Amino acid sequence: MIWNMSKRTLALIATIIGSGVVFLDGTIVNLALPKISLGLHASFADLQWIADGYLLSLSSLILLGGSLGDIFGRKRMYLLGLVGFGTVSLLCGLSPNVDFLIAFRLLQGIFGALLVPGGLAIINTNFPRQDRGAAIGTWSAWSGILAAIGPLVGGYIIDAISWRWIFFINVPLIVGCCLLAIKNVEESRDQTIRRVDIKGAALCALALAGITYGLIEGPVNKWQSRALIPLILGFLIAGYFLRHESRSRDPMVRLSLFRSRNFSGSNIMTFAMYGALAGFMFALVIYMQTKLGYSALKAGASLLPVSIMLLLFSRKIGRLSSKYGPRFFMTAGPLIAAVGMLSLVNYRPGNDYWLFLLPRVLMFSIGLVLLVAPLTTTVMTSVEDSSSGIASGINNAVSRIAGLIVIALLGLFGTGHIFRFSMVLCSLLAAGAGLMSYLTIQNNPQPLKVTD
Repeated sequence: MIWNMSKRTLALIATIIGSGVVFLDGTIVNLALPKISLGLHASFADLQWIADGYLLSLSSLILLGGSLGDIFGRKRMYLLGLVGFGTVSLLCGLSPNVDFLIAFRLLQGIFGALLVPGGLAIINTNFPRQDRGAAIGTWSAWSGILAAIGPLVGGYIIDAISWRWIFFINVPLIVGCCLLAIKNVEESRDQTIRRVDIKGAALCALALAGITYGLIEGPVNKWQSRALIPLILGFLIAGYFLRHESRSRDPMVRLSLFRSRNFSGSNIMTFAMYGALAGFMFALVIYMQTKLGYSALKAGASLLPVSIMLLLFSRKIGRLSSKYGPRFFMTAGPLIAAVGMLSLVNYRPGNDYWLFLLPRVLMFSIGLVLLVAPLTTTVMTSVEDSSSGIASGINNAVSRIAGLIVIALLGLFGTGHIFRFSMVLCSLLAAGAGLMSYLTIQNNPQPLKVTD
């Protein structure tokens, strides 16, 4: 028993490191965007592509990644994702120009699509149901440790050495994660024989590529046909993707999962809240460095309270959510975060950090810590264990697609209005997420059993 618990703990650490590297990568890369812009002569649209190129491949293939784990083995796909992500991180650091960096970020997202759903699916299959709330809370908290250390270490590296080293630091973390996973993660797969939905994956990727290209390039090209046509085609292909998935014998997305009220509600909430989070962080760290004169290290340190709050309270909130139900936490959290974001709309040069920014960041942090563990637990416990990989994949895809679309929207009214527009848009999305949770989330539902 002691040996089994120890092995589970080490397996949990492996999922924390793997997921943490993916989350950390997004945080530090956003922090480095101003320096990348100077070093590689990148435009704002280029910066959007550096962030969104990664999100594009990650979000369009994360559903396939969840399915591959269910079909071929969750441990096997997780290890493949680790090796690929580490290799491409090295290539990102060696990029000679912005076009290469965008291309490597696209590749990085492909391997991230195997990592992200695999981590939570491993927790779901390596821990008994009664221990999952605490395990997911621990996963959230220790991911918060990496998120706390990341901006500080990353900011120092960006200022003192080079932005390239923010990619190089992934490699030793991934090597250690591989060793832990190989020895301690139990292999699991869905016993039902299924085929890989290649057509669905291709349609999803094409739809998101068209929508992303149109939203990013539209303001740059004054909404001429070269931006509008891909945007319209993207939406049309998205509709065809849903039609294909509803008729496929072995769909990449089991639309029947959405018969669960909690699964549907938590995914709609995820889209709104994680879109708000991505847009908020992207706009704020760029604004602090380009308009307020913050160094990368100072900008990273300014957001440290977010990570500290997640670290200190995620496990506790996970336990409380398991005891009392997730509805209150998933309603109150987004509403509190929305107030924090909206109150930053008039953030200007000369505002004191301690009196102006810190209280608002703390309010945002409180909202975020209330919702993260309950949201994740709700998604993973709303379906049977055999569907855990695809359920995780869908939820993570939704969060990444949300970030992809919101970041693409930030330049809609021109670069001169990005920050204020971002704060208003993201606060409205967060408030909508809280309302959706109040209307849809049930505290004690039975997990949906998928029979089709």
